Amino acid sequence: MISTRQLKQALTWAIESPNLLVREANRLYHTRGYRRSFNHDGIDVVAEDWDTLIVLDACRYDLFAERSTLPGTLRARESRAAHTSEFIRGNFHERDLTDTVYVTASPILQRGYPERYNPAFHAVVNVWQEDGWDAEYNSVHPETMVEYALDAAEQYPQKRLVVHFMQPHYPFIASDTKLDKQTVPDPTEITTDIWNEMMYKSADIDPETIVDAYRANFDLVVPYVQQLLDELSGKTVVTSDHGNMLGERSWPLPIREWGHPPGVYTPELVRVPWLEYESGPRRTIVAEPPESDTADVEDDVVRDRLRQLGYAE
Repeated sequence: MISTRQLKQALTWAIESPNLLVREANRLYHTRGYRRSFNHDGIDVVAEDWDTLIVLDACRYDLFAERSTLPGTLRARESRAAHTSEFIRGNFHERDLTDTVYVTASPILQRGYPERYNPAFHAVVNVWQEDGWDAEYNSVHPETMVEYALDAAEQYPQKRLVVHFMQPHYPFIASDTKLDKQTVPDPTEITTDIWNEMMYKSADIDPETIVDAYRANFDLVVPYVQQLLDELSGKTVVTSDHGNMLGERSWPLPIREWGHPPGVYTPELVRVPWLEYESGPRRTIVAEPPESDTADVEDDVVRDRLRQLGYAE
């Protein structure tokens, strides 16, 4: 459920922009009056059959179907989320995941740990901390993710593996765009990311340039996903936590929407790829007590990384 502070912030922004006011009305509809903290119609990814789950952040199904060259059987599934926070809450919160290691380029889990998200992973590998983070692009490169994922597979041979890439989510490191790579200094500002810039109509950039940059970020990550498919044994699923709106009309009020606002469950946001691929023997999965405390991360590092990725908190 949306917090009082989030609601006040959203309403403040909405008053400043008719577009964001309509977005908030749509969110009110989709979340049943803010009573749902994720999309209850989506699949439970934990309950699905896989040894490795590769998550491509903010990847639409149609983008994947059109541009992917990855082997396997592809179908569309409905996600529990329009935002990574909802994906984590809807799939991982207060779950016994002691048979799973989470390797992630996204700081979202740490943002709400343990008050909002409290999963019991066997281990969490925060690639976005220090040596995994590229300060020039304000993101984690896909090749860095592959290194950490393969290390985790070797270190934890009897665990399920979740590998959460940042791409195709911005910053668009495969493109020369600048606006998406800027650090946001004030999280109370309405234009906290490139998508809100588009919604607020304050971005001095052609919409097609942003769409092309989003597509290029997907093209960038595909070869690295292929590397994991080649090197990891067992059953691998490639999916996304949520999709992304690229100027299509939302509903029930038909505003042109950009980005992936939480609580807005349009097809473009919740229809995600589900690619299944098997190679070599399946792993023998064993649950063991958590190895370390997920909360052992400096708060200022978390806040800084989130701002650099465009999140308001």
